[in-house]
Amino acid sequence: MNSLRIEVDEANATVEDLKAKVKTLEQENLAKEQEITSLTHRNQLLESEVEKIEGNMKEFKDKADVSAQHDTQNEALQRRLQLLEEEAEEADKNLRETNEKLRQTDVKAGHYERKVQALESSNTQWESKYEEMAKKYADLQKELHDLEVSISNV
Repeated sequence: MNSLRIEVDEANATVEDLKAKVKTLEQENLAKEQEITSLTHRNQLLESEVEKIEGNMKEFKDKADVSAQHDTQNEALQRRLQLLEEEAEEADKNLRETNEKLRQTDVKAGHYERKVQALESSNTQWESKYEEMAKKYADLQKELHDLEVSISNV
């Protein structure tokens, strides 16, 4: 009986040890389940954060594409602006040259107008002299004719 009691005491002690181990394992299991629940919740939060970041990333990629298009358009517009500025400079240069030629033409025109006026004045003087001479010639011819008539009458 003693040996049964010893066995029962040993069995009770083993049961107590096993109960303590079960209780410890249950506590560990509960802690691990809580940790799993916590990690699952954290995982869900992280997944939603990943989705949000992916959405932002897509939005940023779209904006980057639009920005790249704007950069390309900006470069094209800058090249066009440069060409237009060069054309404007060329047109300005041509305008200055044309204005200089026009000024020179105006100077020459003024010079030739003065020459024409001088020649017209000279022409008027010559015409006056011609008229005077023509009148003198006519008078002299008349005198000559009168002289011939008077000589032939004599």
